[in-house]
Amino acid sequence: MIILALEFSSEQRSVAIARAGNILAEASETGGRNTAAFGMIEKVLAAAKIEREQIDALCIGLGPGSYTGIRSAIAIAQGWQLARKIKLLGVCSVEAIAAQAQMEKIFGRVNVVIDAQRGEFYLAAFEISGDGWREIEKLKISSLAEVQSCADRNEILAGPEMAKWFPKNRTIFPRAAMLAKLATNRNDFVAGEKLEPIYLRETNFVKSVQPKPGFASNTG
Repeated sequence: MIILALEFSSEQRSVAIARAGNILAEASETGGRNTAAFGMIEKVLAAAKIEREQIDALCIGLGPGSYTGIRSAIAIAQGWQLARKIKLLGVCSVEAIAAQAQMEKIFGRVNVVIDAQRGEFYLAAFEISGDGWREIEKLKISSLAEVQSCADRNEILAGPEMAKWFPKNRTIFPRAAMLAKLATNRNDFVAGEKLEPIYLRETNFVKSVQPKPGFASNTG
């Protein structure tokens, strides 16, 4: 199966294409707010000598991370599926970071940390060895103090913004190439409308209050 992977959840955005788990091409960009998504897609297709019609599945990094970036990747996948009826798969970007840490031989307890804004962080813990990795603490939202306590215990922290918050730890970005590898042995495909960013906070909506008939609000 030929898989095209899109990972836009961090400031390092990437696209990769793989066949049977082998990465044929990868392109990335860092910084800025605008993503040259289609330019990167065309670049990896050309490098891999693959036509759009040959793509069997799209794999999307669902974050957590940049909500805008993740939504743009999902929109591309949804449009592609409407046009060509290909398979779609979503993968947690935290898993891609853990798998990348294992590839880089970062062993032991590894805490994957992603900035959640508002002074909070997404945090998950993995036990990583030469044989693989497994999640030992599920993804949750944590305070800066809680993440700092992990660092104070000399536990390894890894994630895309370590240089900003915890410079002595490991900066690892989720990569499209790793997404493609993780997707190779999966078959939990979904319809486009089922793809949603991983966002652990509850969304709060404030309902506006309409003035009652005959009530004049004081706008002065």
